[in-house]
Amino acid sequence: MGGLNVYKDLIDKLLLERISLAGIARVVGVSERWLQDYVNRKYQEVPQQVDVKKKPKGQLVIQCDELWSFVGNKNNKQWVWLAIDQGAGEVVGVFVGDRSQKGAQGLWDSLPPVYRQCAVCYTDFWESYPIIFPSTRHQAVGKESGHTYKIERFNGTLRQRVSRLVRKTLSFSKKIENHIGAIWYFIHHYNKTLPMAAA
Repeated sequence: MGGLNVYKDLIDKLLLERISLAGIARVVGVSERWLQDYVNRKYQEVPQQVDVKKKPKGQLVIQCDELWSFVGNKNNKQWVWLAIDQGAGEVVGVFVGDRSQKGAQGLWDSLPPVYRQCAVCYTDFWESYPIIFPSTRHQAVGKESGHTYKIERFNGTLRQRVSRLVRKTLSFSKKIENHIGAIWYFIHHYNKTLPMAAA
């Protein structure tokens, strides 16, 4: 039993790196079928809401962006909508879906109430944002403004660490549930390991 727990601890860490399931199975010495069953169960249990530190109202700023991914094949695009707290660096909003008004609404709904009530929201010029985000607090800006640098940097980190999001890969998801679970699993780890989270 102890040996199995060691395997699981190692697998949990490897799932946070850009390694395919087949590669993890080879490294750990387990069958791909056993590993796939383990991953399926793990991702089903990952909470799909952000868990962030309590923030005071006022002076909150978030940066939002969306990045494409796919499930099954490249014709089945899934957009990952993300929001990050500009000051704290925490990911405070996540939604996976299409790049429509529904996606922007999903991102908005995923934000903790204090952000929906108070935050200034910087986004790119994608047409869905001004339909959903309050006009008094939404500001569409270009990359040159510097107001989306933090979310763009996080998008790069996400692609580098989650193999399912690499543009040219054999590790893409075949099930939407696992695709979403892998993204949430990394985001929870990312928020938990931020320097401010340890304070």
